[in-house]
Amino acid sequence: MVTMRNFVGKLVLSLLCISLFQGCMVQSVEYDHTASIECLRDPMKPLYKGGVIQNGEFNNGLMGWSTYRNIKAGVAKSPSGNRFAVVHGASSSLSGNGDAAASQSHSVYQKIQMQGDTHYSLSAWLQVSAGAAHVRAVVKTPNGENITAGAVDAQSGCWTMLKGGMTAQAYHSGQGEVFFESDGPVDIWVDSVSLQPFSFEEWDSHTRQSANKARRSTVKFIARGVDGAPMANANVSIELLRAGFPFGNTMTKEILSLPAYEKWFFSRFTVATMENEMKWYSTEWNPNQEDYRIPDDMLKLAQKYGVKVRGHNVFWDDQNSQIKWVRPMNLDQLKAAMQKRLKSVVSRYAGKLIHWDVVNENLHFNFFETKLGPNASPMIYQQVGQIDHTAILFMNEFNTLEQPMDPNGTPTKYVAKMKLIKGYPGNGGLKLGVGLESHFSTPNLPYVRGALDTLAQLKLPMWMTEVDVVKGPNQVKFLEQVLREGYGHPGVQGIVMWAAWHANGCYVMCLTDNNFNNLPVGALVDKLIAEWKTHKTAATTDANGLVELDLVHGDYKLTVNHPSLETAATKTMTVDATSDHTISLKA
Repeated sequence: MVTMRNFVGKLVLSLLCISLFQGCMVQSVEYDHTASIECLRDPMKPLYKGGVIQNGEFNNGLMGWSTYRNIKAGVAKSPSGNRFAVVHGASSSLSGNGDAAASQSHSVYQKIQMQGDTHYSLSAWLQVSAGAAHVRAVVKTPNGENITAGAVDAQSGCWTMLKGGMTAQAYHSGQGEVFFESDGPVDIWVDSVSLQPFSFEEWDSHTRQSANKARRSTVKFIARGVDGAPMANANVSIELLRAGFPFGNTMTKEILSLPAYEKWFFSRFTVATMENEMKWYSTEWNPNQEDYRIPDDMLKLAQKYGVKVRGHNVFWDDQNSQIKWVRPMNLDQLKAAMQKRLKSVVSRYAGKLIHWDVVNENLHFNFFETKLGPNASPMIYQQVGQIDHTAILFMNEFNTLEQPMDPNGTPTKYVAKMKLIKGYPGNGGLKLGVGLESHFSTPNLPYVRGALDTLAQLKLPMWMTEVDVVKGPNQVKFLEQVLREGYGHPGVQGIVMWAAWHANGCYVMCLTDNNFNNLPVGALVDKLIAEWKTHKTAATTDANGLVELDLVHGDYKLTVNHPSLETAATKTMTVDATSDHTISLKA
């Protein structure tokens, strides 16, 4: 969208804004964002025509594929004619020497020639013989290391897409293997397998190209005078007032009493999350003694600078994070305390926050489900939505991007929980959002991108909400990779870091020292903020009164000077991804 207002001066200015983002797959390095969250009767075709995988659709039987000891395998055909690999009696696992031992189920496998310093994007469609089972994709590297490249909760009777990947380090060159395994005693069926290598340079190039397509637009300005004639050689200055992509950080109550902290924080970020100050245990440490003075003041401070605030959180599903007086309550007491808390905090801040993390981390924890039943989360979301009609209600979770080995945080489990919330009677109209905490140690970038591709299929606002990277020699490098991956993904609509300042040390990642001078991580953040605001600041119209600009999305002030104008003409406008039309204005 391009909107114009506050016209000053005698000028007719026509705008043609053409968005670079067309909502299609990136073609330059052939990365394919295709993903699916539906369980289908027949799988889709393999991405990249299978990449380095031979016979990934099993149209040539098991050519190129092998089986582990004591496992029988073959190729079956669906009623529609689709062929896929099946195994029988696969309830076995591999020890370090390749022998089978009872406890795990394995699929067929394929040997591959791996290259070091390479990202591998992996996808496959999986089904199990009966019931449902957690199935992992595994890449066995030449040095014998088994790397989990993704996981799904596969079902019988339909096909589920797994999308992920792994990074081969320099020492991973040589012959490896790709296979699928489950801890459950099931037969794993496999189809449409793909493994596509990308050099680090190709991957980084795609990330930057994708960011340009998602976050920038080409805008054409045609300046005309009051007589309608084009104004050649008009000088146009372009000032970015506010970047369009929300990028923020957590803040602590110390910001209320430290002007240096205040200045440092609000000169950089457009979104804020209170680290702990809005949580239940911070506002009602003792029963019936509520105190909102600190979060009230923090919200007012953010509003003073025009910084938007996320509400974190209404409830936290972690047993160990409950206030000591809440844990022993019986059912009726708990319901009453929860109602009081929900109405108190949501009513107080309704209309003032952009998001609520409603039941924090309800994939990994289940305090309220064990007390109220399996529909506890959907009911809480419904009540929050009935009070606050403007905020987006997020499902905030960890390890969905960070750890493919975590069976509790997989994209498929996230999707299932979100569908449970949305499908609960009366919840169809809720404004829901995907919150991905993003607490990383060593990021698996192909898995991160594959998970984002999958979760983007929910068609909901998706944010990375608590980004940090543990301290270590590669902290700056890894943080840059994570932030660029999020910024470059067309499905991500905002990023907030979990790097709140504390005098005695931060959670895991500090951006500054105690004098609010940037540490290396903070310098990186400033570099990216500056880069993501880069735009041409001055231009001159051609003989047809035309000037073309490549602008990052955001709010702008334009100033046009020309000898025919008595005074400079100024306008403000917003450029975003939907810009694809012409606007003409007349003095």
